Amino acid sequence: MKHGEPLGWQAELALRFERRGEGTVLAERRHRGPLAVQKPLYPEGEAVCHAIVLHPPAGIAGGDELRIGVEVDAGAQALLTTPGAGKWYRSDGRRARQDVTIKVSPHGTAEWLPQETIVFDGALATMRSDVQLGAGARYLGWEILCLGRSASGERFGRGSLQLSTRIAREGRLLWAEQGALEGGSPWLDSAAGFAGCTVSATLLAAGAPADAALLAACRGIETEADARCGVTALPDLVVARWLGDSGEAARDWLEQVWQRLRPALVGREAQRPRIWNT
Repeated sequence: MKHGEPLGWQAELALRFERRGEGTVLAERRHRGPLAVQKPLYPEGEAVCHAIVLHPPAGIAGGDELRIGVEVDAGAQALLTTPGAGKWYRSDGRRARQDVTIKVSPHGTAEWLPQETIVFDGALATMRSDVQLGAGARYLGWEILCLGRSASGERFGRGSLQLSTRIAREGRLLWAEQGALEGGSPWLDSAAGFAGCTVSATLLAAGAPADAALLAACRGIETEADARCGVTALPDLVVARWLGDSGEAARDWLEQVWQRLRPALVGREAQRPRIWNT
């Protein structure tokens, strides 16, 4: 970096959800830089607190570093989403980074349901997620990754994307995945990789009892004819994958999987956040 060159945004957001009586409240919120949260919403009643995480600059540029920390206390229930697609802009040579850490105390529930992430051609991005669960805690989260702005014919021909996701319960690892996507790599077109597709989506649900009927219901969800999808049950974890070329179709499929899993996970029907309709 040259002397005098701007460093980029250094932003942090820390949230803590607490159970009070039969309800959940946003007990603590701290932020630095351009990360914030809207006023808590209760479309399901007082038991589940919905929160919308905001990043006013609308996109993440080279040199930006974002850290989001969420704590859900024992017995509390929180659902977090975003108001729109996250955008990672073409880099000027500096790498951008986002770290999401979610800690759920015993018998708490966290749902992390951001809208899609669009990685522009030439972006240099690192995305890391770390989920730590206590005994009886439940978690459901997803990620929708769009490589390039396909609507305008852009491909991810340059740049680099580093991804890392980890879920553990009481120190025991349930899921660990990491990888690096290089723009223009042959792997993006290979059958063992992205198979020429531009959108990849993953849903991870920990703590949901996944019986044969529930898995069959999830696997029976239809999607675009040229997309690939699948649902797998692992010990204490359900994994749903989608691969295709439409961010909208990916989100629609994940949302339907969420609608089927959520009653088993939290004992409640899925309540679609209103912000998704805007």
